[in-house]
Amino acid sequence: MPTTTDLYYFAHAAEDQVNNRPPVILIHGAGGIHLSWPPQIRRLADEKIYALDLPGHGKSEGAGRQSVDEYAEDVIAFMKELKIRAAVIVGHSMGGAVALTLALKYPKQVLGLGLLGSGSKLRVAPVLLETAGSPNSFESAVDMVNGNCFSSESPKNLIELSKRHMLGIRPPVLLGDLQACNEFDVTSQLEKLSVRTLIICGAEDKMTPLKFSESLHDGIINSQLHVLDHAGHMVMLEQPDAVADLLKQFIDSIPLKVRKPRKKRIPPTEEVDPVQQAESTR
Repeated sequence: MPTTTDLYYFAHAAEDQVNNRPPVILIHGAGGIHLSWPPQIRRLADEKIYALDLPGHGKSEGAGRQSVDEYAEDVIAFMKELKIRAAVIVGHSMGGAVALTLALKYPKQVLGLGLLGSGSKLRVAPVLLETAGSPNSFESAVDMVNGNCFSSESPKNLIELSKRHMLGIRPPVLLGDLQACNEFDVTSQLEKLSVRTLIICGAEDKMTPLKFSESLHDGIINSQLHVLDHAGHMVMLEQPDAVADLLKQFIDSIPLKVRKPRKKRIPPTEEVDPVQQAESTR
């Protein structure tokens, strides 16, 4: 897995390298890693996908951030380093907050928005803010988060795998993520967004219930909302095929922006004085 600007990322290249499809950047949620996105989405057919580990998460170096704005700047630096002019930004939970921030601050760099289990504000229970940062109470905080992330029908092995991934995050990083979520609120700015937006929510989401996705849908004029049954907050892990299909349809609906070739500048033709030309040939 390559790295740039100290960020590790998974990259999947489209088989047709000349299809002119926009690249897609996947941003995980609080305490997540790039594996929070299942293979069906990380390897979406005919698309160029980048799934990031944010700073301090997974195999990325550095410390985690305490604000969504800082994470957004990390993504912009990543795009600049790889010379990605613009992309479809897809985020889950806190990653959705990062995606919204990018669309508001850098609209030219965002061709489309995918918001999964997210909201325009992401308040966090005080008990999590009190326990997530301490090594003594970290596991109980992870249990609290993870236990509310899945639907009642999710297999136990999926829940356990998610817990192991989150336990791999250092306590200060998870606390910073939760603080970033708790301070995030762009509700009053949604009307500024005109970018095409796909909103997906699990019908049993306890972390960001359906009303948060409905509020996004009401506030973003050019948006569509899909509610998936038998899924909670980790909707992409619980319903990977359905989410992959929705993302594929959405990405395919984004108009291609073909760069027009620059016209070559033709220098003006100089008129030749016939007398000078005659003298020069003597």
